[in-house]
This record gives sequence, C-alpha cells and structure tokens, in this order.
Amino acid sequence: MYTRSNFSRRPVFSSRRPQDRRVKGQHIDINKFINKAEITEQVDHFKPEHMFSDFKIADVLKKNIVAKGYTEPTPIQDKIIPHVLRGEDVVGVANTGTGKTAAFLIPLIEKVLLNNKEQVLIVVPTRELAVQIEKELKGFTRGSNIYSVCCVGGIGIGPQISALRYFNNFVIGTPGRLKDLMERKFLDLSKFNTVVLDEADRMLDMGFIKDTRFMLAKMPQSRHTLFFSATINREIDYLIKEFLKNPVTISVKTQDTSKDVDQDIIKIKPGDHKFNVLNDLLKQSGFDKVLIFGRTKHGVEKLSKMLAYNGFKVDSIHGNKAHNKRQKALELFKASHVKILVATDVAARGIDITGVSHVINYDVPATYDDYVHRIGRTGRAGAKGKAITFIE
Repeated sequence: MYTRSNFSRRPVFSSRRPQDRRVKGQHIDINKFINKAEITEQVDHFKPEHMFSDFKIADVLKKNIVAKGYTEPTPIQDKIIPHVLRGEDVVGVANTGTGKTAAFLIPLIEKVLLNNKEQVLIVVPTRELAVQIEKELKGFTRGSNIYSVCCVGGIGIGPQISALRYFNNFVIGTPGRLKDLMERKFLDLSKFNTVVLDEADRMLDMGFIKDTRFMLAKMPQSRHTLFFSATINREIDYLIKEFLKNPVTISVKTQDTSKDVDQDIIKIKPGDHKFNVLNDLLKQSGFDKVLIFGRTKHGVEKLSKMLAYNGFKVDSIHGNKAHNKRQKALELFKASHVKILVATDVAARGIDITGVSHVINYDVPATYDDYVHRIGRTGRAGAKGKAITFIE
C-alpha cells in the first residue's frame, strides 16, 4: 500500500469544504482496490480457432482489416464473428478493451456488403463511444461505398438531420438524440433489420432503457439483435429475454479486473490534504500518461484547473463541456500533448486510449462496476498499468 511518508507537508492550495466521506451508491470493500498485477516468466498466449482470412468475408474487408494492423482475432472476435455471420442473436460478455467493437462491426459490414440496402442501428450510452465506433467503422469500410452517420447530443442537430436525408447503412448514436430524431420524423427505424446494443449495463445505469425500448418497438420484430455488456445481473438478464430471441451467449470474461493492472490504495490521513498528496504523486517518475477520475463535473473541472496552476499539462472531460471540446481534450491526451486527463465516469466506458500508465481514482467510484471500467483504461493490449484509489 502507498504511504504518506513520501509526500511533503505543505499548505493547502486552496480552501475547500472537507470531503463527505460517505459515497453515494453501493458500499465497496477497499480491499477490492488492492490487487497486484500478475508477473510470470511465461505467458499463455491465446490461440484463436480462426484467422481473419478464414472468415467468409469480402476481400476488401480483409484488406482493410490488415491495413488497420489486425493480425489475428481476439477471443471475443474469434468466438462471436462466426455467429453474427450466420445471423444469430448474440449476447457478448467481456471485459473492456477486448476488441468487441470489431467483433460486431466486421460481420455486420459483411452483411451490408452482401446487401447494400441493409441498415444497422448501433446504440451506445456515451458520445465518445459513438464517435469511436464510427471512426473504427470508417477504417474497416474504406473503399466500400458504405455510408454512416453519428447522432449524439452536445452538438448541433442540424448536420445530423442533413445526413439523415440520405441513405445510411449504419446509424450510430446515443439513446436521447436518436429518440429526438425519431420524434422529429428524421429517423425511421422500420426498415432497420439489425441493432447493436453496446455497453447495455451502462445504458441501464444512465436511465436510457426506456428510450431504448421506444426505439426497438419501432423496428421489425424479426430483427437481428446483438447485445454487449461487461456485466450480467438480474436486470440485464431481463433485458436479454425482452430484446433477443434464442441468443448465443459468448463470455470471455475471466475476472473482473485485468491481471495486467497493479491496483493499490492511498489512505489520506487526518490533517493531510488530498490535493497535495496527488500533486506530489504526479511529480514522481513513471507517471507519464495519467487518467484521473472524479465524482462530479464541478469537482473535475476544479481539479483540472488546480493542476494546471501547478504547472501540469492537463485537460478535462465531463458533461458540462461541449462535445467538440471533449473530443479535443481526448485527442490531445491520446497524442500525449497533455500528460493528465481529469474525467468523470463518462470517460470510463469504451474509450480506447493507448499507453495510459496510471488511473487514479481521486474520488471513490459509486459502484464496483464503475471501478472496473475506470481502471480498464490502463493495462490494455498486454501492457502493464497501475491503478491507485484515494481513501479518506
């Protein structure tokens, strides 16, 4: 466990009300935040049953897969792609960072290539995830005459309405904006025969299930449905039974958190100030690309400004920030132009940022599932990462 001995005592940067030590949400045993990364001499490498060249997909799609640097399928891609190609409903359960986006995009692109009138709806909980999926889609469909539109809130609806006046094979969006477009009569789902519900557990947490039911009710009953969730609980199980027909369930989730993430806590002692501890921690060597999570939009923005005042290259993303500014902050962080990104949980799901050295939970997450998704931003693709949780 990290101790206070390494941190100097100095005046608090600014006066602030003492943090309420009660965390709204479920009680989480702090021992669950401590888990040393597994270090072994030999690593068991996954051996896929298929190679991308084995799948019955178009040559142009195979070419684009290679161009994107994909060499062999991840476990979820290896297991799910054949079922989707056969038109089966699928429930995919996997930890974050396992390649599930390509697991549904590749076979659905093939479906569109076989029938250019096919239309696919992809519903996700956050703007960032929608933007990321469309970016992936464009990479896989280069030279294929496949059209898509991304429909999310936080930006002007006008360009999205304009794009929807034309035929789109893929419509990717968040529930609120999609419902808004439907109610304005710019989006008609009656001819969409395929739907992907990604990060379904997060959509449930964010209260989007009512909007999702509204959309699915406007689609054909005989639709092809793909359902992805990092967790399966009783409520998620009810949704699966409601939305899918005889689905194949594919689970490649072996444990809650990655074995490549070293997890520890820092206990803030009475009289110490959390910001000073964080400030000193970030000055240590090895904190090269750090994602810090806070509980509230106001708190995240304030923390970002405090760190910037102290000389750190830092930016922030949260719900009060305009969509284009959130995207710019993410791009600056991905390109390592800023060293630190401070975020609310909006960034914890589906954002693929390579090379994150540390995730710091400045505020304890509301649920353990939120914790799992936060620390899933580090220790990706076989790299080692570290997660630190502040405990008051």
